[in-house]
Amino acid sequence: MTSTADDPRRPFGRLLTAMVTPFRADGSLDVDGAAELAGHLVDEQGNDALVVSGTTGESPTVSAAEKDILLRVVIDAVGDRARVIAGVGTNDTRRSVELAIAAEKAGASGVLAVTPYYNKPPQAGLLAHFTAIADGCGLPVMLYDIPSRSVIPIEVETMVRLAEHERIVAVKDAKGDLEATSWVTRRSDLAVYSGDDKNTLPLLSVGAAGVVGVSSHVFGRQTKTMIHAYERGDVAGALAAHHAMLPAFKGFFRTQGVILVKAALNLEGLPAGPVRLPLVDATPEQIARLRQDCAAAGVRLGSDA
Repeated sequence: MTSTADDPRRPFGRLLTAMVTPFRADGSLDVDGAAELAGHLVDEQGNDALVVSGTTGESPTVSAAEKDILLRVVIDAVGDRARVIAGVGTNDTRRSVELAIAAEKAGASGVLAVTPYYNKPPQAGLLAHFTAIADGCGLPVMLYDIPSRSVIPIEVETMVRLAEHERIVAVKDAKGDLEATSWVTRRSDLAVYSGDDKNTLPLLSVGAAGVVGVSSHVFGRQTKTMIHAYERGDVAGALAAHHAMLPAFKGFFRTQGVILVKAALNLEGLPAGPVRLPLVDATPEQIARLRQDCAAAGVRLGSDA
């Protein structure tokens, strides 16, 4: 295990990727592909940890049984070279607790729990929901604050109270509110991980530990270089790396992120396969634009290499 993963300031390291879930052409889970991709992300892209069955893993359309299989396959594939975090977030607290217990039995290093979506709970509900997950398993918990999807943000006061729980150790921050994040890093010991690739460098400036990335499927090494540069005080170097990757940060999110990440991986000959409905695969026009965006950021995909 890398030393950064044992640093309490960075409980899961610096660079994490929210891994896609590879499917075969018929839409079934590609177990061998998942193992291959996990190894690639750790060994070639430099990830300290992988998140499986998160948003980019198409978790709403992956069954509980498939999630368990996927988690065990990825854990086996990366061994002690990286940590594996299981996405257990749903809008049903009981179901999330059940998924967290299953993840612990499978050998996960931690769980990622997103703010419950659609049912719009009050802050008291969020406090009870996340506490139930942390109480229900023995794994460290990373909260996932993404109001663009869940509508409800985790407010600073709620975050600070949750941080008092011994197993709630981190937050994936996709809120886009630097002031709120600054208060969290001032008032708690939560490790903040950027949940929006383009905001990784700004969040580092207010105390973030790293990133749970999407573009890091392809730009992992470059992202890690940026983080290391900032940490050693080379702010100009970190900014140069950030600027270089801006076209990719933009490009992977011209439509839903997993659609274009899978398109990029397929171009690179790596396991990804199709997406599951209600998502749809990238169009030829979207793929052509993705090639342009990645080339502008320094990576030529597939036959453009």
